[in-house]
Amino acid sequence: ASEFSPDQGSYVLKRPAMSLTSGGLLDVYDAWLNEYPMISIEDGLGEDDWESWGVMTERFGSRVQLVADDVYTTNPTLIRKGIQDGTSNAVLVKLNQIGTVTRTLEAIRMTQDAGWGVVISHRSGETEDSSIADLAVGTSAGQIKAGAPARGERTAKYNRLLRIEDELGENAKYAGMSVIDKYLI
Repeated sequence: ASEFSPDQGSYVLKRPAMSLTSGGLLDVYDAWLNEYPMISIEDGLGEDDWESWGVMTERFGSRVQLVADDVYTTNPTLIRKGIQDGTSNAVLVKLNQIGTVTRTLEAIRMTQDAGWGVVISHRSGETEDSSIADLAVGTSAGQIKAGAPARGERTAKYNRLLRIEDELGENAKYAGMSVIDKYLI
């Protein structure tokens, strides 16, 4: 939502054309949640609108996964603050965003210890490196975001997941819908 938030707490939508406060945007989300079977919202508010993130989580956190990416940027310090403030209920983790594998693992562990969802994510403009598939499986993240299987850099990640499943054989544990079951009505 940061991309359509010229000022903190103000959101400009193009279709339909309107300017909303944070509360107004949350009302739009509420209407959508009542009308459509949504199970996850990523970056639903601006990265600096922490107070409204808390309100959003209080209003919708039991109904939908609220994934924070720009708010935390895979930074354990920011995630810790978010956990204390109840700012979301899931974190998007990008391996190359915080700078080290150690800090990435710290971010994942902290998020999981809080009982929050973890979504391991690719970055735009990625290569065919498939290490995020190993990271997702190795940390039992349960969710991976690698885009539609339309280009080589994306299919490489899904193919790696299939190879991992083959390697694990009957020891493979597919989380399936269990990761998001609590949001299904």
